[in-house]
Amino acid sequence: MTLMSDSKPSDSKQVPAPDREVASTGSARSVLVTVLGDLVEPYGQPVRTAALLYVLKGLGYGEHAARQAVARTGSAGLIAADRNGRETLWTLTDKAHRLFTEGELRVFSTDVDTTQWDGRWLVVNVPIPESHRSTRKKLYAALRWAGFGNPAPGVWVTPHVDRAAEAARTIEALGLAPNTVSFVGELAIPGIPEGELVRRSWDLEAAEEEYDRLLDRFDARTFEPGDELLFAHLELADALRRMPYMDPRLPEVLLPDWRGLKAARRLRDLRAEWTPTAHAHWRHIAGLD
Repeated sequence: MTLMSDSKPSDSKQVPAPDREVASTGSARSVLVTVLGDLVEPYGQPVRTAALLYVLKGLGYGEHAARQAVARTGSAGLIAADRNGRETLWTLTDKAHRLFTEGELRVFSTDVDTTQWDGRWLVVNVPIPESHRSTRKKLYAALRWAGFGNPAPGVWVTPHVDRAAEAARTIEALGLAPNTVSFVGELAIPGIPEGELVRRSWDLEAAEEEYDRLLDRFDARTFEPGDELLFAHLELADALRRMPYMDPRLPEVLLPDWRGLKAARRLRDLRAEWTPTAHAHWRHIAGLD
């Protein structure tokens, strides 16, 4: 249905509460970021509050949590509000466009070449005092998102050497550059072999288990066109958006017989297969037809 106001659809029926648990473990605000990146970013048009609420409520969030998520996302500078009579329209900001462009490439792009690798590693040693817990948390999250693993205290490694600038921005922003040492090169002797380095740096067994769980949930059944497929599409996109923190998409030579590679490709393919139908329903909901 097409939504025409901030509070309810055009046929005046309230969105039914889902008869299932909220699939995502993320907050309403975090899931809203996925909704904005997946459904709003591609069209470059303002979106009504009612359309965002419809989707968030369909994903299992209550009215209050959904409205709070929209307001907080606005306060964070990702969306900007504009009144149009009784309606509030939300437009993505430049900050949001940059975030979604990077996220699309990192999470869903098939252009991340895992078959070609020159054998070099980017190594960053960035010590943080035990008392600086907030700084440590921000650093760890940013480096994990960039594909770094942590094989030893203070040491971060990645075969994605082109992400040095990304790491540098985070380290400098946190004021850690004066005590940081980084370099690019191949592993040398003495030292642990690459297989052991990978094992210590990432918990790929946990990533594999999560991929298996997602396959069981999304690839083992058929979703009906309409709300069911739209919500499944968003739940899958949201789950995949979190996977770079667990799966750095390492070169295949480093991952012999790791079934996570095949699972990840299948899940990305599923999302791509569902996109046309899911987006057609979204355009109808949002009045973009």
